[in-house]
Amino acid sequence: MIVSTAPFIAGHRVTETKGQTFGLVVRSRGLAGNVVAGLRSLVGGEIHEYTQLLEDTRRQAIDRMVQNATLMGGNAVISMRFDSSEMAQTMTEIVAYGTAVVVVPDESAPQAHE
Repeated sequence: MIVSTAPFIAGHRVTETKGQTFGLVVRSRGLAGNVVAGLRSLVGGEIHEYTQLLEDTRRQAIDRMVQNATLMGGNAVISMRFDSSEMAQTMTEIVAYGTAVVVVPDESAPQAHE
């Protein structure tokens, strides 16, 4: 499935709009991870434990969004965005959302030259 942050997909045209689609994930790092991350924050720099957690969570949110778009009959998602929030200071909510659409190759669109 094609996922685009733009409101269009180059070389394709939208033939049908299926509607809003999203994928939601709420995650919490365990106590040990929070302690290690807390200690790293004292020294400064990147906190790898949280970076990995958020990367994995974003991928899972995209996967869920794509799954929902597929169930709606879409073959692409346009205008995809992420949103996040903190819940109870121990959990992070990540949502990937966009518009599920059906696209087809657009023969009249300019083609890339090699």
